[in-house]
Amino acid sequence: MTKKKPKAQSSTIALNKKAKHNYFLEQKFEAGIALMGWEVKSLREGKVNLTDTYVLLQNGEAWLIGTNITPLPTASTHYVTEPIRSRKLLLNRRELDKLEAGVNQKGHTCVCTAMYWKSHLIKVEIALAKGKADFDKRNDDKERDWDRQKQRIMRHSA
Repeated sequence: MTKKKPKAQSSTIALNKKAKHNYFLEQKFEAGIALMGWEVKSLREGKVNLTDTYVLLQNGEAWLIGTNITPLPTASTHYVTEPIRSRKLLLNRRELDKLEAGVNQKGHTCVCTAMYWKSHLIKVEIALAKGKADFDKRNDDKERDWDRQKQRIMRHSA
């Protein structure tokens, strides 16, 4: 008799789907993030929201702003929890310089696109992004709808 293998869990904690809709993502970086113990426990439960998250570059450091990590009920009794606080990103100097140069260009910003596990560490995927105009967003929607339509046609014709 063979034992069943445990189901492999996804390493993704949270995605920022709005980032792809609102921005052209040009260059991606992987960064570590400095967290407190109660935040890691909340992330294990998936209690995080990356919707309005962005990266602020200040004094040669990168900070993650606007990430909402909801504390578990047990954490608020032991610690002073601050769900929306600035969290330091851990990047090397070369990456920080690339981000700084990119953000200084007109129309560019740095946004958080995903949060995930990499072995026992929590990593954040950040991207250098350029804002989309409304007509770009409409064109993307039309393209996506057309791709779906093509798939339906191909399925029914085969």
